[in-house]
Amino acid sequence: MSPLPDRVVILGLLITLGVCFALVFWSVKLNPRPEPQLQWRDGPSAQLRGWQPGSSPALL
Repeated sequence: MSPLPDRVVILGLLITLGVCFALVFWSVKLNPRPEPQLQWRDGPSAQLRGWQPGSSPALL
């Protein structure tokens, strides 16, 4: 069995790398990462218990 020429080996490596990258990008495109749902966060005034408009805020 004779060894392969250098050009054939390099071409085979490049084709293999191209196929691997194509499979990775194809799988990402088919199964995109879901966008996280919008989460609302209560402001500090909602975390204060017993806070009334016009009174000074105090943590209880």
